Amino acid sequence: MKLTKLLPLAAVAVLLPAMGLAQEAEEGAEAVTDALAAVEALNVEMTFVFNTLLFLIGGFLVFWMAAGFAMLEAGFVRSKNTAMQLTKNIGLFSLASLAYFVVGFMIMYPGDAWIIDGWLGMPAITILEAVGVTIDEVYDAEYASVGSDFFFQLMFCAATASIVSGAVAERIRLWPFFLFVVLLTGLIYPIQASWSWGEGWLDDAGFLDFAGSSIVHSAGGWAALAGCILLGARRGKYGPDGKVNPIPGSNLALATLGVFILWMGWFGFNGGSELALGSADAAANVSRIFANTNTAAAAGAVAALILSQLLYKKPDLTLALNGALAGLVSITAEPLEPSLGLATIIGAIGGVIVVVTVPLLDKLKIDDVVGAIPVHLFAGIWGTLAVVLSNDEATIGAQITGIVAIGAFMFVASFVVLFIIKAVIGLRVDAEAEEMGLDKAELGMEAYPDFSRG
Repeated sequence: MKLTKLLPLAAVAVLLPAMGLAQEAEEGAEAVTDALAAVEALNVEMTFVFNTLLFLIGGFLVFWMAAGFAMLEAGFVRSKNTAMQLTKNIGLFSLASLAYFVVGFMIMYPGDAWIIDGWLGMPAITILEAVGVTIDEVYDAEYASVGSDFFFQLMFCAATASIVSGAVAERIRLWPFFLFVVLLTGLIYPIQASWSWGEGWLDDAGFLDFAGSSIVHSAGGWAALAGCILLGARRGKYGPDGKVNPIPGSNLALATLGVFILWMGWFGFNGGSELALGSADAAANVSRIFANTNTAAAAGAVAALILSQLLYKKPDLTLALNGALAGLVSITAEPLEPSLGLATIIGAIGGVIVVVTVPLLDKLKIDDVVGAIPVHLFAGIWGTLAVVLSNDEATIGAQITGIVAIGAFMFVASFVVLFIIKAVIGLRVDAEAEEMGLDKAELGMEAYPDFSRG
């Protein structure tokens, strides 16, 4: 056979294997692409799962704070008012859960859930994902489930109402208080929270509040201040000559238990506010937040102990308890960025603030039974300002703007609502009921029926 006839055959012999290799390479590339797509889909789903898990774990830790508030308040009030405080706490949490579901969540996060059309342009009730939903169908799939987000945010809303409960204890009527709670948790709190956490105008202005030193704690403190002013002091708290008459709580063991429960719940409060657990960076952030949160609380308690010893010659347990809470409130606005050393300083200043402002309120004749205003309002303001010490994105102007806006709105709105309630149905129990104790006067039962009341 001639060479010219062999050449085409040789070419075919060479090209056929090459074509096979090319086809295998193409199929291999497709397989790699498919594998990468599968890995990416798995990453998306696992990110969704871990973010949702963080919200749920953080949420039930913050829920546990409801027990902490109840125990703290039960310990700080007199025994004749204990059952009333416990009733207020179970009632306010339950009412907040319903009010936030019906309207509050949708005001705070416009469009950030599955909703039905509202009437007259008003937000509609919260709707969760359908049962059996797949990752491809989930709204905002790379973030977290609507149910976990709603559950987590609800706990913050309820905590705001709990702050008010302790401050106005021992003289407020039950159902007027519950009416205020519904309006506070359904409308007042969600409106101001939407300004920042709902990506509103304060967020655009650069205001930073990681977990709510102002959005939750100072907000609750301002509402508590409005309530204390409108209600007036408890009978016998202040003498005509300006003398302050101490009214000891009934059970400091319960109050101490309440603080430890709140301290524990705060890990969910601050740690859950990282809002992500789907990466190594997010997991490390949560651990950093836990460490800073604990350190600030410890520093607040120690600072309050030392300062009370210096001022009063003896350490004061009630101030130490509130000092720990003030340290927690102070670090809440920025628990991620500070070093442990700076977190210690921030928390310690919070403890000092409590010791200094408790007698200041007495001079102003503002009767705050549990010290909610020093802890949540004043320490909350400090914590919001302290963000600029560690977060380079924070500006003092934006932080002050947020403090003033939230404070003005929460105080005025709460004052107006409480004033109307007072004018229409009454807010405070009469003198006879206050002397008898709200357990018997309002509830017809006592928390400690086998013991003498005091």
